[in-house]
Amino acid sequence: MTLSDREKGITAILLVCLLYGVLGVLAKGRLETWRVKREQYRQADNTLRMEQKLLEERPKWQQRYAAVHNLMPVFPADKPVDTYWLGVMDNAASLNSLGILKRQVSGEAPVGDAFEMAIECKEWEGSLDALVHFLHGLESAGVMLDMRQMFIRPSPDHVRLRGSFVLYCAYMREKSADATATAPAKTPAPAHKPPQKK
Repeated sequence: MTLSDREKGITAILLVCLLYGVLGVLAKGRLETWRVKREQYRQADNTLRMEQKLLEERPKWQQRYAAVHNLMPVFPADKPVDTYWLGVMDNAASLNSLGILKRQVSGEAPVGDAFEMAIECKEWEGSLDALVHFLHGLESAGVMLDMRQMFIRPSPDHVRLRGSFVLYCAYMREKSADATATAPAKTPAPAHKPPQKK
């Protein structure tokens, strides 16, 4: 059976169309892979630039760290610290006539080389003046305290304020004897020690 010229032309056109269809399907998968790889490259390039910028700024951050390093209190590895931080907060509250009615201490959590403990004051009461002076007293106490949440509402008599807050306390721990035996020897930097109770 022989094909006419017309049938040969139609067959050739069908084969070319089929070939382009197969190439299109294959190219679509390759094109999508190329797009994904290009996006991964962009993300990696952005990450690399950010990390290079951080490395360039390292001396500045080291200088800032050295300026505040000695301000962070250092406690023995096995000593509970909640009474110390509660004392700092209660002292600032009593000096400024702010009544702390309900409070709760959460456990400590490691944050890099330091530790952090949250004191949740579920209810406090006082005037606006007492609150402002209390916050200023915490700030000027020379310790690492951070007020991250605070809610304020008027009391029923509309003369005083009530509310709640969460106070975060940052500190460091001395290395335990086991950790210092396995760690390489370093010259310790002088650190701020919390005052001892008499």
